[in-house]
Amino acid sequence: MAEQAEAAFIKNFAHNLSSQPVTYPNDFQQPLENNLRKVPIPPIELPAPPKREHQESTAAGSVKLTFKSLKPAKSYILSVPLADTIVAIKSQLASEPGAPPADVQRLLLKGKALADGKLLKEYDIKDGDTLTLVVKPGYQWDPSKVLTSEPVEELKQVTLLPEPTKSRGGHGRIPSVVLSPSPSLTAQPDEKLVDIPLVLDTSSIPASPTGGPESTYHTTMAQPEFWERLYEFLITQFIHRSDAATAWEDFFCASKGTLTVSEIAKIRDKVGVTGMAGT
Repeated sequence: MAEQAEAAFIKNFAHNLSSQPVTYPNDFQQPLENNLRKVPIPPIELPAPPKREHQESTAAGSVKLTFKSLKPAKSYILSVPLADTIVAIKSQLASEPGAPPADVQRLLLKGKALADGKLLKEYDIKDGDTLTLVVKPGYQWDPSKVLTSEPVEELKQVTLLPEPTKSRGGHGRIPSVVLSPSPSLTAQPDEKLVDIPLVLDTSSIPASPTGGPESTYHTTMAQPEFWERLYEFLITQFIHRSDAATAWEDFFCASKGTLTVSEIAKIRDKVGVTGMAGT
């Protein structure tokens, strides 16, 4: 019995002792003999990494393709790099005599259109293959007509003439504008491109109430007495005073663009109507 009681006491004491939290001082350091020792690793000879094979050796080459158009009947044989994009190949084809421009070309491989942004090597194309060449609907392509590149003078998009003297009302004829044809516009054989002068005459338009040297619009709008009389008039038109204040505020907010901050403050102090955030 004494041995069992002693064992039970030891067990209970160990349990209570293990449940107590262990605290370490701030300057506690692990004893060196308790640190893990580094296990020496014997040198092992590693094999050299395999050499990377040049997989793009074939892709860097060129293939000879036939670009064939059925309507109209025309064929071109070009040597094109596999690493080029489809749009670059179209530009190369467009430089051939009688070929259509690159922006109207469509290249088909077995009835499927080739995307401009993709590379030629992304498609299953081999040396000697034939691509179908078609043009976009609406474009008249005649392979017999070879377009010659002629020097084109630089065209100005907009030409402004000197502004005439303004009239008494503050308005006059605005500067004339000359519309030039776009450099990308191609004239037909019997067509001649000319500049179109565009002149807008605003002399018959009445002067704006806020413009002109003789206008008193801003002077009247900046007077606090004007807004006070307007508020008194609105009070006579509405049953509730709050509705009159709302109508006055709507008109005042619509006119604040022509007033300065100081003028706005004076008007509100005079009338006594304060807007949101005191503005």
